Amino acid sequence: MDNDRKESHSIWFANEDIHDADEPYLPAIFNESFLDWTAEALSLAAFRMGRYGVFDKDANCHGTAGGAEDWTALPTIAAAVQREAAEALRDENMHVSTFEGWFIAATPIFRRNSAAILGALVYVGPADFPLAEGELYAQALHYRSCFYRGFEQVYVKDLLQEQQRNDRESSRRDALFLAAKRLYDQIDVSSVLNEMLHSLELLYPHSEFHLYLSQDYVDGDPRVRPLVFKNTAHDIVAKAFLDGKPATEKDRDGNMRLAIPLSGKQAAYGVLCITMAAGKRQDDLDLPAFLLLADTAGSAFENAKLYEQSNLLINELRLINEMTKRLNQSLRLKEIFQFATSELLTIFEADYCCVLQLNAEKGVFEVKSSNIPSMASETFSPEYGFCGMIYRTKEPLIISDYWNTRVVSSKLMDNTGSRSLIAAPIFADGEVVGVILVTHKLQNFFSYENYKLLQVMSTHIGLALTNASLHSEVRRMVITDNLTGLHARHYLDEQIQRRQRKDPFGSLILVDIDYFKKVNDTFGHQVGDRILVQVSRIISNAIRQNDIAARWGGEELAIYLPGVRTELALRIAERIRMQVAEETDPSVTVSCGISEWTFDQDKVSVESLFYRADMALYEAKNKGRNRIIAGSAS
Repeated sequence: MDNDRKESHSIWFANEDIHDADEPYLPAIFNESFLDWTAEALSLAAFRMGRYGVFDKDANCHGTAGGAEDWTALPTIAAAVQREAAEALRDENMHVSTFEGWFIAATPIFRRNSAAILGALVYVGPADFPLAEGELYAQALHYRSCFYRGFEQVYVKDLLQEQQRNDRESSRRDALFLAAKRLYDQIDVSSVLNEMLHSLELLYPHSEFHLYLSQDYVDGDPRVRPLVFKNTAHDIVAKAFLDGKPATEKDRDGNMRLAIPLSGKQAAYGVLCITMAAGKRQDDLDLPAFLLLADTAGSAFENAKLYEQSNLLINELRLINEMTKRLNQSLRLKEIFQFATSELLTIFEADYCCVLQLNAEKGVFEVKSSNIPSMASETFSPEYGFCGMIYRTKEPLIISDYWNTRVVSSKLMDNTGSRSLIAAPIFADGEVVGVILVTHKLQNFFSYENYKLLQVMSTHIGLALTNASLHSEVRRMVITDNLTGLHARHYLDEQIQRRQRKDPFGSLILVDIDYFKKVNDTFGHQVGDRILVQVSRIISNAIRQNDIAARWGGEELAIYLPGVRTELALRIAERIRMQVAEETDPSVTVSCGISEWTFDQDKVSVESLFYRADMALYEAKNKGRNRIIAGSAS
């Protein structure tokens, strides 16, 4: 009955086995489980007379213990032990031998649920004190139980950590809910600001807060200050307000400062700034939660402001503000065009809308967005129709009755049966780069106010298009190496730094093309550039999507592998080395230096990671090139 009950209530991970994906965690489990086994084996006579060692499936030793002299300090004995361990792992059978007065026995350790090799247990003792085969086999089984006990503890630890994270998140959500409720309960500006600062004090007790308002406000709280635009290029408060998105910086003392716009649905009213002292836990500053609270406070502030003013903004200003805000939220041209078309149709209650952009290279206007499917891919000459008129005059248009006036021919008006039209140019640097056409089937449908409002909106649409175009081009140029198509070095540095704040470990591979100067001198720089492109393509195809490859400088390339230890990085580097030698034309070879970091190192930084990889690369070159060297973690 007891057995039946145990079987029906078995712990789910009791029969779990390791998988290939668990290999990065195995060295630590080998070490810890061997210590546990050693503590339990102290009473064994063989343990006092000899010395035990445990090896992984690649014949790497993960610790020795026992009463005999440590054979790892004796090169010849250590080599003999290494051979016996490798033989046992290869043959999957026990191997016994004597060497220089020592008895050596190695037996394989198998996984829990399969015939796959887990590692090997080795005994080394005096030749006159041999160990029975069955005894070593039993000790190997004992070690395996210690190993899987440690393996199961990893599962339990992960479960506990996940539970702790869930508890913290639940507590934070409850606190945010209460803070949001208290904020929305306030109906005047002072109460909203006081409640917001009080909630922040409760949620982030180790931080300092200031609120910078863009409008006059008198209050006794010294933390509420006016927003002053001075040296905006280096002031994150002004930058956050002008860009409409969070900005961060670190001072020389390591203090972190975060500025977030205090925004409502209609406008930004100021900037909320938080400063966290160096040395405090960074996860105390839960950025999504802080953003949510700032957003909630912004909405509550706006509601209170509207209540105090006791009137509504006129519809035209509301539309302009809302559309500008939405346009600035996106830096994608397609989204901006589509949003502009949808909003213009709604605002003006129009039947049809077309947004066209000038393609300077082809010399035509292209329809970028429209609610007319047949015009989705149309192009027009800068001399044709209303586009041509606006392009030449750089002035907006209003047509009350196209059928009776027909100053120019228009495919848009003819195909849709429209009679009324308002149109405006989209400017960039004083030049017409696009045209907005809004039409309706009724004559005299659009008012002069509509005509003026479209001019204002076209200005904001033009700014959004310019910002999106510049952002896209600048970002592409900044983070990309033009020759190889790989990322630029500074982008790699930024990404490694970001990953080191949240990952437990990672590896860096530096790749250097051997005798690259000789290639340039022999074949010319154009062939040298072609070799760089070929090697870069091989690297790009050999890594994962979230790995980062960059041109480090000259003929040196770098690859950062997040969440990867040295063992796997060596295999990736070897694959790249072999493919370069086989696939490049003219054929070249590469040398690689590898370094890794882990969260428990005394110094974790981009500089130390690159330094160790560079030293390893230097060693690879000195040892004859076309090889891979892994740098030391110290």
